[in-house]
Amino acid sequence: MDSAREFDAIVIGGGPAGSAAGLYAARASLQVLVIEQGMPGGQIATTDIVDNYPGIPNITGAELGQKMLDHAESAGVEVAYAMVLAVDRSEDGIFTVKTDSETYAAPVLIMATGAVPRTAGFTGEDTFRGRGVSYCATCDGMFYRNKKVFVVGGGNSACEEGLYLAHIADEVVMVLRRDEFRAPQGRVDKLLACDNVSVKYSTSIDSVEGGHLISRIAFRDNVSGETYVEEYPEGSVGIFVFAGNDPVVDLVRPMVEIAQDGGVVTDETMATKTPGLYCAGDMRSKKLRQVVTAAADGAIAGSAAYAYVRELRG
Repeated sequence: MDSAREFDAIVIGGGPAGSAAGLYAARASLQVLVIEQGMPGGQIATTDIVDNYPGIPNITGAELGQKMLDHAESAGVEVAYAMVLAVDRSEDGIFTVKTDSETYAAPVLIMATGAVPRTAGFTGEDTFRGRGVSYCATCDGMFYRNKKVFVVGGGNSACEEGLYLAHIADEVVMVLRRDEFRAPQGRVDKLLACDNVSVKYSTSIDSVEGGHLISRIAFRDNVSGETYVEEYPEGSVGIFVFAGNDPVVDLVRPMVEIAQDGGVVTDETMATKTPGLYCAGDMRSKKLRQVVTAAADGAIAGSAAYAYVRELRG
């Protein structure tokens, strides 16, 4: 512990939730450290355009993420770019965060490590992420107004997002690797009642190609094993993958309660079952994972952190 640098609060994750948590905690006079392992912004850093953050339309995800973290720094937050290796909590309630470069300690730990979308695994998926391949209809659906979209998945989230896209896109094609949906029949019936929705059963996307945007999609028939190609004018189609999300919780799993969706259970102040430990953003169990809700979670967590430290100090 003697070699650890001490802070009032440590935030792990420099995305919208982490930046907002750091900002609010620092503005409340706490000494705050935000630890980020990559680019500021988390998942949004890989998004070409964010157009649904209130008041800031048409901004790149990388730019928005950087602005958020810069704002936190301007309020006095210290930022460390490092990989967190381990998190521990002593009997006296102090959290120790060990990174690949240094060790830190604080009575408050705010986790904002986000969630990662499960990929479909087709060739070109990573290459065209944010340029024709998306994992969030609410985030990116408006870019496909009057265009054709393919929705990969047959579960609840895929049906919900497919229904959402049916009101935006010209045509929605559900791509199911099996011969049936996994979602409840009532939800499926509602989706298929839309005139512009069709289904490719027992089908997987094998690969995508194009220039800056997708123009060629290769499908595989999972029954026969045969592949076939469909070509489109570049930029006229999109692929939405809904194979689920995996909240990133491993660092604090023993200290928290995990919900059915894999997210951390918190109360309305973002507090977990462990005193002094807060979780904010996409790693929480929640209904809507968006930039605006992540930032709101972070603001609440940062304010709660101040209240917690103030109570400790009497």
